[in-house]
Amino acid sequence: MILIMLIDTHTHIFLEDFKHDIDKVIERALKSNVQLCFLPNIDQSTIADMHSLCDQYPSHCLPMMGLHPCSVKGDFKNELKHIESHLNKRQYYGIGETGIDLYWDKSFYKEQVFALETHIQWAKGMGLPIILHCRDSFNEVYNIINKHQDGRLTGVFHCFTGSVDDAKKIIDVGFMMGIGGVATFKNGGLDKSLINISLEHLVLETDAPYLTPTPFRGKRNEPSYIEYVVKKLSDIYQESKDEIAHLTTNNAKCLFKLT
Repeated sequence: MILIMLIDTHTHIFLEDFKHDIDKVIERALKSNVQLCFLPNIDQSTIADMHSLCDQYPSHCLPMMGLHPCSVKGDFKNELKHIESHLNKRQYYGIGETGIDLYWDKSFYKEQVFALETHIQWAKGMGLPIILHCRDSFNEVYNIINKHQDGRLTGVFHCFTGSVDDAKKIIDVGFMMGIGGVATFKNGGLDKSLINISLEHLVLETDAPYLTPTPFRGKRNEPSYIEYVVKKLSDIYQESKDEIAHLTTNNAKCLFKLT
């Protein structure tokens, strides 16, 4: 068992997938020493459920507010207004998730850019880290972050799957990389990049219910499975699982300004 506290920096356990057994999901997370879960919002339809879960488990579930790029459609400005209206109503720990997704739909690219830049201004204004989604769009997202980086931007390139050169760009712009189940995939290739990236730049995540690690691929992901990501990182870096937990937890605490 991993003895050091673990932090899941990106998990959507407020979704319908968990409605029937969320208490058991939280219980398993705590048994696996995953003591904190950061919840990135998706769009206005998910806000109430996210808030409800955070209110139910205030010591374990911490909310973040944003509009997912896949939810940026024709009415996205109204969505952004609705998201913004919540920002001063309660404490949030991050802005997001936001970013650009060119995998599912390229037709709202300009709107996604506008939404991302809006989130960047929120993050700067509130002094919060920004949570970046960049599926098939790493260069586009990186270039926007680099353009707006004035020393006030921090955050995570969520679900990092890139090259060492990509990692160097992320490090140079002052951001972290979120590492999850993809690291455990047999032919994922991420291990070849990670071996050349210092642990000081990594935080752990699940993206539950998605991107379930081996040996549970194809099933619903959940925060307790983060231990399999730790095991893989332990193999890659030849460090103990407790040392991986210690370093990544400290990274998350610094990023989210936890005491």
